[in-house]
Amino acid sequence: MTAPPIELPPHWPNYLPSTVALPPGGLFANLRRASEARPERPAIAFYGGETSYRQLLDQALRLAGYLRAACRLAKGDRVLLDMQNAPQFVVGYYAILAAGGVVVPLNPMNLTAELEFFRSDSGARIALIGSEQVERFAALSPRLEGVVVARYAEALPADCPYRLPEVVAASRRVEPLPPGFVAWSEALAGAPMAPPADAAEDDLCVLPYTSGTTGRPKACMHTQRGVQFTAVAQALWYGFDRDTVVTAFMPLFHVAAMQGSMNAGIFAGATMVLMARWDKELIPPLFERHGVTFWNAAPTMIVDVLSSPGFDGRCFSRLRTLTGGGAAMPAAVAETLERRFGLTFIEGYGMTETIAPTHLNPPARAKPQCLGIPIFETRALVVDAETLAEKATGEVGEIWVSGPQVMRGYWNRPDADAEAFVPRDGRRFLRTGDLGYRDAEGYFFAVDRLKRMIDMSGYKIWPAECEAKLYAHPAVQECCVVAAPDARRGETVKALIVLKPEFRGRIEAPEIVAWARGRMAAYKLPRLVEFVDSLPRSASNKIDWRKLQDREWAAAGARSKSEAGRAGTA
Repeated sequence: MTAPPIELPPHWPNYLPSTVALPPGGLFANLRRASEARPERPAIAFYGGETSYRQLLDQALRLAGYLRAACRLAKGDRVLLDMQNAPQFVVGYYAILAAGGVVVPLNPMNLTAELEFFRSDSGARIALIGSEQVERFAALSPRLEGVVVARYAEALPADCPYRLPEVVAASRRVEPLPPGFVAWSEALAGAPMAPPADAAEDDLCVLPYTSGTTGRPKACMHTQRGVQFTAVAQALWYGFDRDTVVTAFMPLFHVAAMQGSMNAGIFAGATMVLMARWDKELIPPLFERHGVTFWNAAPTMIVDVLSSPGFDGRCFSRLRTLTGGGAAMPAAVAETLERRFGLTFIEGYGMTETIAPTHLNPPARAKPQCLGIPIFETRALVVDAETLAEKATGEVGEIWVSGPQVMRGYWNRPDADAEAFVPRDGRRFLRTGDLGYRDAEGYFFAVDRLKRMIDMSGYKIWPAECEAKLYAHPAVQECCVVAAPDARRGETVKALIVLKPEFRGRIEAPEIVAWARGRMAAYKLPRLVEFVDSLPRSASNKIDWRKLQDREWAAAGARSKSEAGRAGTA
């Protein structure tokens, strides 16, 4: 069946075409074109250091040469990329593509056991890492054939004018590397400059990991065409031009910054201002020095900046676009941005499975706390999750999406593919697991989730994964992890635990947290622990996490009303 044409929403921006014409040559070709057009333009600004497009291209091709010659990287080989936001991350990403490899971006907060899973599951035998990751990767080295180690400080100027995060400052120390590990500078110095590999639009490009209700991480297979699509789409949507200066303050391993900052920026030949770790005090000096025009930010970042005692709003003088997603922008903060700076926070919606956006708000007609409208060539439905009947305008159902950005499928997980995809009207739709509705003007709004997931400042945390770790504690008999409301992060992790009889009254919540700290990434840690006598069960005798989740948010709502009542009578 041939799919019917997609009708544009009523408020489609009039400056945009209805489809995206992708440039030839794959994602790496964007870097080559930008270097040829403006070789000396800064591609990256990093704490006072600058990397031009010419230098970025040169380093990526040299590292690609090393990966081919020394690591025997062949087309389609997966390569782990585990770094903070730094110039070396960008070089490494594009070097992997130039060599014909597939990027497997990892969260630098992952511990050795988690890294071993990603290595084994992806089949990667090569890794590009930051120097802070050496100890974690040393245990994996027998199963890796090549590890290249970057010291972030090598990208800094001799006299750095900014306060550095510890992870960058510490990289100034030159430590001996384990056998088989090679220093970044050594790899680049001794490598031939390799011509980039040919890239077909259906070739695998990036394998970012997500997770699901089972707690087992899954890699999303994204092709050259899909990754290129959302990079170009965002550059067009936001009007990137030769003078655009973008931020990369959100983690580049995450698809939001990878696409909206790095890949869209390089496609447009923009300058990208990197920050390895979030520091709100650096916003005014960085914005003023580089003339930032596009800020891709989580709402918590904006709240941090506006509440900082030293904030000077004049640094926003060139800022044209402020966008983000992952959590709704508080209405009071959005009003402050409009009133003080004339800035509209443009929210969007996407998933790791869609390599960033399926929906964006039109910049000239954005709605608050709204996912936006489907972007170019993208079809979205609201469907009854049980009957699969399409819902009418205003009715709540599961959001389904179909478009060029939707992944090919999960890596080696046909079982998960069968659950995730549904054919309809000649298209292949992805079931997002998010509940929402479409208003009369074609804008989409989210109201809940079918999938069990905690969203903390844009980090996706899967309760089942946390529970699996907690069950290893000798005192834990049963546990359930839920999302608890957090004024700063949107949501945080709460663990409800039934202790084994012999441990009741003998262990405190901080001991559980301290134990977990050494076994899971910091952002996954349960920040709240509550000991309970029992956990509710469903009809199938499973722990009823939905009831516990609903109870948690209901209790938070009751507390909020009580506090408001006391404030009203004060």
